[in-house]
Amino acid sequence: MPTALVSVSDKTGLDKLARDLQNKHGYKFIATTSTAKYLSELGVECKKVEEVTDFPEILGGRVKTLHPRVFAGILSRDLKEDKDCLA
Repeated sequence: MPTALVSVSDKTGLDKLARDLQNKHGYKFIATTSTAKYLSELGVECKKVEEVTDFPEILGGRVKTLHPRVFAGILSRDLKEDKDCLA
């Protein structure tokens, strides 16, 4: 299932984009706290980044997605060795 990492301050148009990605293409979402709240209020299912990383936002929310679990998900290749490493 495709997954989108979402973190935006200006949420203009995010409602349509998120609904289209979820309903038409089966996307699931991981989002930063305020974006996750916004998506949840729209009825779009998503996990908070901190649920994935087991690490809270720090420095007043300025550090949210800088975590090896996030980077590994972005940088992993479709290779057995990468999949084994992430399992």
